[in-house]
Amino acid sequence: MAQISLSLIRRVTLALLDAANDRDSVVQEQVRKSILTLGKQQPNKVLSMCQDYLVKHPKLVIGHRVLILQTIELVVKTKIDDISYPKIKSVISLASDEMTRSKEVVPDWQQAASNILVAVGNKHINDIMEEILSKFQPGVLPHFFVVQTLASLSDSNVYGMVPFLNAILGTMLPMLGMAKQDNMKWVFSSALSHFSESILEYLANLDKAPDPTVRKDTFSSEIYAAYDILFCSWLQSREPKLRLTVAAAVGSMSHLMAHDKLEEQLPKLIPTIISLYKKNTEHYVISKVGCRCKIMLSSNPPTVKNHNEVLRCFSILANTFPDRLIVFVLQKLENSNERNRMGSLAVLRHLINSSASIMETKKLLILASIRQPLADHSNKVRSCAIVQVISAMAHHGYLELEGGDLLVKFIIQTVFLSQRPGQRPTDPEEVTNEALRSMCDNTLHLFTTTVGRLTDVLWPMLLFYLTPGQYSNATTPLCKSLILLATKKRDAQEPNFYIDFNEQVNLPSPHILMTRLIVAAFLMTFRGHGGPSLSLLKVLSPNIHPKAETVWAKEIPALLSCLEGTGPFSGSLAQRLLAETLMAIAEDRWSCQMAVEATRYLSNYNQSPEEKSFLYKFVGVTLQQCCNKELVKKQLQEILFNARHSDSTEREGVAVGIGLCARSHLEATLAKLDDFGKSDAFKKASGIFGLLKDKNDVDIEKMKSTLILCYGYVALYAPDDLILSRIDSDILRNISKHFNTKDLTMKLSLIQSVGLIAKAISSVVRRQDYMFVRKQELMGVMVVSPCVASSLHYKSHVTEGSSKYDWTCLSLRLPLFPQELYTDTFNALQELLRNILTRDLTPDGLQSVFKHIEAWLSSNQDHERERAVKTTAHILDFYFSNLKVKNMVTFHNLGALLGRLAPRCTDPNPLVRTAAIDCIYRLLYIQLRYEGFSLDHKDESVESLITLRERLNNPEPSVLYKTCSELAKIISKRLPQQQLNTLIFMLFEGLVDPQSNCSRASSVVLNTLLKNRGMLEVLHIRLQMISEEQVKVAVAQSILILATQHLQTVINTLISYPLPFDNWSCEMWIALGADSNLASQIMEMLMEKLNIMVPYVDKKESMMRSGLSKVATSHPLAMTCALKEMMLNGQSQDAVVSLFPQLFSSLLVRLGSSVGVSLPKDINTNSIRSDRKNSPKMAVGFDVCGVAVEALRILLARAQLDDVVNRLDQEGAWDKMKDPQQHPTGVTLLSRAMARHAGPRLPAIVECLCPCLNNIYECQRVTITAFFSELLSHHVVTELMMMDVLMNNMMERISDPCCTVRMLAVRGLGNIAVGSPEKVNKYAKELLAAMSSGMEEKDDPGKHITLEAMSGLSKVLVYLDKKNVHLLVVYIFMKIKPFLESENDEIRCASIMLLGNLSKFGSGEPVFKDQIHNVLVSLLLHLNDPNLQVVKACKYSMRVCAPVVGSELITTMFQNHLHEDKSLHYGEFINDLTKYIVSRSPLNTVTLFPIHKLIQFFKSNWAEVRAGAAMFIGRCQNSSGCDVLLLSLMAFIYFVSSTSQCVSALCL
Repeated sequence: MAQISLSLIRRVTLALLDAANDRDSVVQEQVRKSILTLGKQQPNKVLSMCQDYLVKHPKLVIGHRVLILQTIELVVKTKIDDISYPKIKSVISLASDEMTRSKEVVPDWQQAASNILVAVGNKHINDIMEEILSKFQPGVLPHFFVVQTLASLSDSNVYGMVPFLNAILGTMLPMLGMAKQDNMKWVFSSALSHFSESILEYLANLDKAPDPTVRKDTFSSEIYAAYDILFCSWLQSREPKLRLTVAAAVGSMSHLMAHDKLEEQLPKLIPTIISLYKKNTEHYVISKVGCRCKIMLSSNPPTVKNHNEVLRCFSILANTFPDRLIVFVLQKLENSNERNRMGSLAVLRHLINSSASIMETKKLLILASIRQPLADHSNKVRSCAIVQVISAMAHHGYLELEGGDLLVKFIIQTVFLSQRPGQRPTDPEEVTNEALRSMCDNTLHLFTTTVGRLTDVLWPMLLFYLTPGQYSNATTPLCKSLILLATKKRDAQEPNFYIDFNEQVNLPSPHILMTRLIVAAFLMTFRGHGGPSLSLLKVLSPNIHPKAETVWAKEIPALLSCLEGTGPFSGSLAQRLLAETLMAIAEDRWSCQMAVEATRYLSNYNQSPEEKSFLYKFVGVTLQQCCNKELVKKQLQEILFNARHSDSTEREGVAVGIGLCARSHLEATLAKLDDFGKSDAFKKASGIFGLLKDKNDVDIEKMKSTLILCYGYVALYAPDDLILSRIDSDILRNISKHFNTKDLTMKLSLIQSVGLIAKAISSVVRRQDYMFVRKQELMGVMVVSPCVASSLHYKSHVTEGSSKYDWTCLSLRLPLFPQELYTDTFNALQELLRNILTRDLTPDGLQSVFKHIEAWLSSNQDHERERAVKTTAHILDFYFSNLKVKNMVTFHNLGALLGRLAPRCTDPNPLVRTAAIDCIYRLLYIQLRYEGFSLDHKDESVESLITLRERLNNPEPSVLYKTCSELAKIISKRLPQQQLNTLIFMLFEGLVDPQSNCSRASSVVLNTLLKNRGMLEVLHIRLQMISEEQVKVAVAQSILILATQHLQTVINTLISYPLPFDNWSCEMWIALGADSNLASQIMEMLMEKLNIMVPYVDKKESMMRSGLSKVATSHPLAMTCALKEMMLNGQSQDAVVSLFPQLFSSLLVRLGSSVGVSLPKDINTNSIRSDRKNSPKMAVGFDVCGVAVEALRILLARAQLDDVVNRLDQEGAWDKMKDPQQHPTGVTLLSRAMARHAGPRLPAIVECLCPCLNNIYECQRVTITAFFSELLSHHVVTELMMMDVLMNNMMERISDPCCTVRMLAVRGLGNIAVGSPEKVNKYAKELLAAMSSGMEEKDDPGKHITLEAMSGLSKVLVYLDKKNVHLLVVYIFMKIKPFLESENDEIRCASIMLLGNLSKFGSGEPVFKDQIHNVLVSLLLHLNDPNLQVVKACKYSMRVCAPVVGSELITTMFQNHLHEDKSLHYGEFINDLTKYIVSRSPLNTVTLFPIHKLIQFFKSNWAEVRAGAAMFIGRCQNSSGCDVLLLSLMAFIYFVSSTSQCVSALCL
């Protein structure tokens, strides 16, 4: 690379140094790499610039400084040899200064500087030591990182540092006593540990050392002095980290201590070190110290290293105390605790391997003791411990001793361990059965290959485990081991290679061994047993039968080559091997015994249908070689009666086996089948009165199916010269009686059997003159089922009048078995189609042929699709080869053909995929021919299909779909424009293909075409037919693509869909939410229109009624639905969050204008599908307000405001919002939840909502005012500086034409006292004016404004200063008085509460005192008010107004008795009060309780108040002797009032 100029390096380096403090770690790393790249070219220059940068910027942040120092270290490490000596000196000075500038320890900074010194020290150790030792002076405690740097240098440059260590240790020793802080003790201990390690390494490699005269005793005295301080003082520290470091140092230093000193310290050292196990969780260092072993660098984790160190401790103990140690370890094996047993076994294994000579005399004891752990059920114990111990014992001669065979048996049995299905280990350390089995596999292989002394133990014992069914999963490892053992013995010509099976009674017989191994060979594709089984069979041939050896030596290698993939392999090859073996043996007795034992062996395969099916065929081949007719019949009977006929695989195996037997024993076989068909097994036991079906009827049908199949295979395998005479008389006679069955299994068996009979006849009829007399009968029966008619191909040919469609149908649906059955038929079909196509070699002619094939392209059956595509490829090749274009003709059906074939390029069947792309390849060249190109023309884009064809062999879905996309690009390039629509519509049809892969491929091709060539209603229709979810996802992508190109058109079209949107319209809207950028655009468009369009119109309800009702307009409603559906897409979250304030305000305003609005009867008049009438769905569950509420709810959820949603759910706010009467309450709950859980979002929302307060629709103003009103009751308004904005808006709404808006505005102003009480005095003038005007409101029929005004004023007065209220007290008081007797309980309560709150401002004012006296009667009487809240309000007001009355005793009485939470005996209270007043001065009674005021309450609306007035006057009369005339007048009034309570009170 060309050298970069110095000036450029300077500019680039400075820029990189400035950028080094980036927050992103990736950027920092890249900056470091870039500076290093420059440093490799100009190390001196770059180092100078880094150094200057640090000097000029002394106040750099630590992270920035560290990164630059790290960069210097990298440059130094990389280019140390190219850096000039002056620069080295300056770098050392810089690093030393950076490391020690701060007395405090700043690890990152100082470590980076230390690393530079260590890097330089690898080459310039003398210069480094000169600098470091200047800061390491006697008598002065050095900097932490000075010591740390010395330690690091001793690691990185052993040979350079050791010569300095004697002097360093001499200087360091006095410093140890000065170290008081744990961190300094730690660094000194660490340094001593590193120094010791360096010295030991130096001494171990003196041949490489610069000074070979250095000896261990050079350092012994200093090391011992340091050891004394560390061991006696620092090792007792409470800090675990320090203890471990000191322990490590002591361990390293002990190697350098004098031998006598170490022996002297051992009695104290070992107990101390062992005691550290209890104090520390990290044991490795402790074990290392205790063992006094040299520490080698290892990649093992500390726990593994600790494990090894502990084992080495046991080895040392074994050398000194072997007997005691063995007894101790073997006793621990008896402990059932898993950890103890595993540990004991690990120690035992280590001792067997490491102390073999010592353990020699202990072998029998160990063998006897190891038996107990063998029964442990823990896989950890068995795998990690026992198996490893047995493996060690095998290598040291234990297993040949008495009892060793039990250990071998344990290993073998564990090899057979099966994995428990569906069970996964919960403990990550747990050993699964499969892992344990694998370990024993390897151990067994190890025994047979490396432990020669075990050969006689394992041979021939392993053969016993080869044949039982429960051990079948271990066949392969057993075979491999047996092959090795047998080969070894045979090559060594050992006599025990030959097995005497009469003497070895526990071993399986040669017949069973041969049976097992041949069956296992057949199952190669299932279990992988084929190769080892055949190889073992070949090695065992002398033991199976001497005559088999020659045959197997010839045949088995050929079979093995087939298994390895160099030739075809099937069960027929194994059958042939068996047949040739039996013919070579040629002993009828041996063959008969083979048949008997193989039949008996069938039960071992009850859990393996494939093996058992093959074994039936095995028996059939064996019976061919048997001459004993009685034995043949007996075995056939045993097979037929003991088979599990309900299993289809076993049924097939039985039929084939019996058919094979018929090749040599046709007469006996047919006779036995006839006997079986007439046996009691086929007799049905009738139920009660013959009406109930016996439970065995189903099994009987299955037995009949087996019998039918047996006849078919007998016909197929019987000798040619005998079968024709038996077809009519025996075979068809017995199966024809079942032609009318309704059982599906029997039907299939009949179909297959007829096919087999047909095949047998077709192969014989060519050589013999034969008249099939029952041919017409069979054709009549078979024609009922077209799919089996082709089985008659062997007996008949297509006639002149045959339908080509029927023939195509029959050929393509031909069953999968046998292969030969459909080959001729298929060839005949292709010849027929070629002949038809020759007559009309035009696009129309091609279409007329293809229309009979295309239905099969999407068949559910793999073989039918394969045949259909291959047939299509064949006729296209024929069409192309014979096409002669004389004129320019349009290939008008190209799009239709491509649309049918393109989806098949991802078919699950690989043969279909390759054939489909071949079809497309040929179609495009046919199109080129029609365009005028020559026959030999090669088009580059079309030729690239050949490459794509190779990729289709990869079944990975991602590869297939990518290939499909590239295919679509090629088609898009070559397809004429007029064919595009046809192709797209064909692909739409492919979206509902039964094969999910193909339907997805249709969507991939469709998307690619839409991108490259650039349909909404059709997608909507097709969506209704698609069930595959991934296809729907792809269609959604298509909609997105359309929207990106024609956004306005797409939106206008979708908005015009009928309401309510159906499921598929909703899915299309949801799809538009997948792209956040596009979703943002759409949402902004919808909100813009939603905010300006008329939300509803007023319409006359009916001709009979004069009232108007609100009827929704369709477009705003549709837009609301659209927003709701888009937000349902989780991928719209980014768009929703970015537009949240606008969306929230738009939907809140929309909600306000939806309350009480009904759906129009003609809502879908202007939709794009106006033919759709209002569905029942519209009447149930679809309402205008509900849509807005649901959209708002989804918005909050999508914006992740779950706390808001949950709160609203709990409070039932959503239903309240939809209720016209409770709508303001619902909005209030929404506002409250937003204030509590979404405060930071409110300023933007308020900004968006403020302009809407001037909207002409009062319902919208009501909603916004209710929202703002509640916000003012939360302090978050002040925190976010929204108070002025909301206050001004509320003041403007005070004069709103709508009564509800005014009421909510007054409420909001009152809420200021709740949310921001500190702001009350700031807005005192405005608040008092608003409340006062509210109490004077005349256009307020329900007095709601008045109520809110008084309630709000009560809240505000609590925080107002007296100076702001003083002049208005009497004015407000006068406004309150009329409401004290209001019939509305809430107003009455609010006015009394306001009176009490106002009292603190009138204290000391005579005018106010007079006013209190005027209302005191009313308050006392309302203490008996029927409304409990009014009573509480009276108690409160009288208690706070009592001081104004002027009597301390009354004040005390009110304070003691009038508590809101306490009950009051009204009569006693009034009695005590009047007694006190009269006793003080009769005039008080007149002043405080004027009679004319009391009389006014006799006409009160509440009986309780009227009674109270009467009671009061009665008490006054009893106390003061009032005038009798007055009492008479009162009595008259009582009489007129006709109130029993009044009469009772008067009597009192």
